[in-house]
Amino acid sequence: MERLQKASILLRLNRELREAGSWAGETHMQKATFFLQELLALPLNFDFVLYKHGPFSFDLRDELTFMRAQGFLQLEPQYPYGPTLTAGPKSELLSTCYQRTAEEYSGQLYFIARKLGSKTVAELERLATALYIRHRDPNCNDIAGRLTKLKPHIGLPDAQSADAEVLQIIQERNDIPGPALKRA
Repeated sequence: MERLQKASILLRLNRELREAGSWAGETHMQKATFFLQELLALPLNFDFVLYKHGPFSFDLRDELTFMRAQGFLQLEPQYPYGPTLTAGPKSELLSTCYQRTAEEYSGQLYFIARKLGSKTVAELERLATALYIRHRDPNCNDIAGRLTKLKPHIGLPDAQSADAEVLQIIQERNDIPGPALKRA
């Protein structure tokens, strides 16, 4: 997928997250993109590593910076917290030129935004890390236990709850309208 096609998907994801009540800052964009790529096999090709607050893509961070530089996204300060990402002055141009790309994945974007949009950063960390473990180590029989070892600040009940929620999201993904994707 070419760069501006990816940008159009990320811009639409940002809009969907905001409509779902999300802060839509970089953390939400990172975790939602991870779910889109890992769980729903969107061909975004960002490399994710397990980082301080769960799966993180330096490539995606660079892409979001590029989108801000091009005027597709902008930072909006939110006192007393960090900034949120909103549509920039050139967002309509991107949306118009690559409308078909964003529409092709609209069902997946809507689904993930509704599942993750209202989550806190701590909840996103737990959910994305549980999915990361589940997909990177399919032979792991104790996802919650592994999660607490990787992230000692997360208690076992929260880890178990996160893994149960990830399993529920995995089950529900089959009901998503849109193109048939190779579902991981």
